[in-house]
Amino acid sequence: ENQYRGRAEVKKSWLLEKNEGLIILSGGAMGDVGQAILQEHTDSAMNAMKDWAIHFKNRFYIEIQRIAEGDDKKNETRFIDQSLNLAQSLEIPVVATQPIQFMDQDDYRAHEARTCIAEGYIMADSRRPKLFSHEQYFKNEIEMAALFSDIPEALQNSVEIAKRCNFEFTLGKNYLPDFPTPNQEKLEDFLISESKKGLEIRLKELFPDEVKRNEVRSEYDERILFETSIINQMGFAGYFLIVADFINWAKNNNVPVGPGRGSGAGSLVAYSLGITDLDPIQYQLLFERFLNPDRVSMPDFDIDFCQEGRDRVIDYVKQKYGAGSVSQIVTFGTMAARAVIRDVGRVLDLPFNFVDGIAKLIPMELGITLEDALNKEPQL
Repeated sequence: ENQYRGRAEVKKSWLLEKNEGLIILSGGAMGDVGQAILQEHTDSAMNAMKDWAIHFKNRFYIEIQRIAEGDDKKNETRFIDQSLNLAQSLEIPVVATQPIQFMDQDDYRAHEARTCIAEGYIMADSRRPKLFSHEQYFKNEIEMAALFSDIPEALQNSVEIAKRCNFEFTLGKNYLPDFPTPNQEKLEDFLISESKKGLEIRLKELFPDEVKRNEVRSEYDERILFETSIINQMGFAGYFLIVADFINWAKNNNVPVGPGRGSGAGSLVAYSLGITDLDPIQYQLLFERFLNPDRVSMPDFDIDFCQEGRDRVIDYVKQKYGAGSVSQIVTFGTMAARAVIRDVGRVLDLPFNFVDGIAKLIPMELGITLEDALNKEPQL
């Protein structure tokens, strides 16, 4: 819904609808105001500025940046002059920002190499798009003051914005959505009763013979009591019930679910509730590896859903517990030492045999970094 060329973006309608407490910047040349100015559509630029200013009264700033090099500086200066004139005519404040892409100016070439790796270009290719400049490093206060010495109020407004930002939140506390129990039964009691019901079903599946089932029952009962006491003591009854709810929904709605992996497979409660499909007692798996009162941390079940049905599961969770209670995490990929040598060699257009020889000098150790490799291999 909010994807643009594979990138998540915030819709303007969302900002206009829920703008309370927000301060918004125009986005420089990349925003709707900036794009209109670049295309010399002055009326459109003014209308966009007025619209933002109406919805974000005293909370909208025209954003200016100085990062251009060479011939592009003239266009940047013209753009800033036009932005300042429009802002002044509408009495909208301006703010100076720095679009940082790397820490130090010397990192520019490395950043260009990374960009070429991601986009599939060779650095020497004169036709490749060059989207960044040497100026997009983390400039200090003195450098920024010199850069905008002719517009000091633009820097002062950056300080003003920082002063206006005041968001407080509590770290280390978990906020789980409410799990609805029948007759407003306590979560802890409901977890125990559901675990016992589920265990009975599992035992009949594992031990169809009643005599054998009765022989092993005490071990399973003791394990259930032990686990539920720990779960309830640590305040995670709701978490187990919520996870069991959407996993069982998936199973009942033809969404394939993995049997369970990781330390969560060591929980008999999880097995009884249908979260996992592995009997931890049969495989001598320890519950303490998953949840330990001596090491208080949020439990984390590793759950595998079929990719063709996972969106339906996410939608179910949003509908039942509220979209505000559901979010997805991001994974940042890093480059392995050997792989990055080969990638950099490719974008630098170096001979394959030369690059391959260097890559093979890196020791075959899991997680080794280039710095470690340099220290361990004299030939590097």
